[in-house]
Amino acid sequence: MTRALPRFLLTAAALAVPVVLIVLPFGSFLMSAFWTKEGSEIIREFSLANFRDFFANATYVRVFLRTLLLCAQVTLIGLVIGYPVAYFIWRRRGAVRYLLLLAFVVPLFMSYIVKIYTMRSILGLNGFLNQILVGVGLLDKPSLVFLYNQTSILVTMSVIFLPFVILPVFLSLDRIPRNLVEASADMGAGTFGTLRHVVVPLSLPGVVAGCLFTFVLALGDFVTPQMVGGPTGFTFGRVIWSQFGLAFNWPFGAAMGVVLLSVSILVILLAGVALRRQRV
Repeated sequence: MTRALPRFLLTAAALAVPVVLIVLPFGSFLMSAFWTKEGSEIIREFSLANFRDFFANATYVRVFLRTLLLCAQVTLIGLVIGYPVAYFIWRRRGAVRYLLLLAFVVPLFMSYIVKIYTMRSILGLNGFLNQILVGVGLLDKPSLVFLYNQTSILVTMSVIFLPFVILPVFLSLDRIPRNLVEASADMGAGTFGTLRHVVVPLSLPGVVAGCLFTFVLALGDFVTPQMVGGPTGFTFGRVIWSQFGLAFNWPFGAAMGVVLLSVSILVILLAGVALRRQRV
């Protein structure tokens, strides 16, 4: 009995931390989505009015669908660029491999704001890109075409979230036994054949993980659209932020957050189902 009590207390303390810091605040947030706001007062009674108002507003739905498309594009660009980079790093030998991997992973440890300002310094009016284009004569003068629009959001998000694709794909590739690749070559398969029939299928878990990381992170991002998108860069994350930070309609903002969370969970579940079917 004396030994069981300390074990019980340790277990209870370990469970209390996530419950107090995660479950209770998250539950409170979900609960507030079913409240309503009248004037400056929050009515704490169960209601679906916030969700009804959201889906009845064509502007909100249009912004939401446009944001989903943007996130899908960011994910696709990340995969198209990130997979070849991860494959190239995986094919290296010795310390070069890990130096290259470190070079692409280091941005994960940098401040998110610093990365956005770095992209602004590249895409801005006096940025690196404008200076090159003016220097080679493609532009007569610096242009704002690279900043404060949807394209700048797409480019910035794709660059910032690229390491989230490269790292999972590389780890998945690194788990592929070398003897399988060598056996494929011994049986007459060329580089492309081995890549198609051995490497890509075995690296799909990393591909799915990288795509999920990128899509979900891009879906909730509101800082990038605000800092590089300007007035035209209005995404769903900015809509939610405006409800909390400007309109002070927390129940409606929480309802939008629930919609965002539901889509994220649905995407994760669909990815899991697709991955299981591929394994079968």
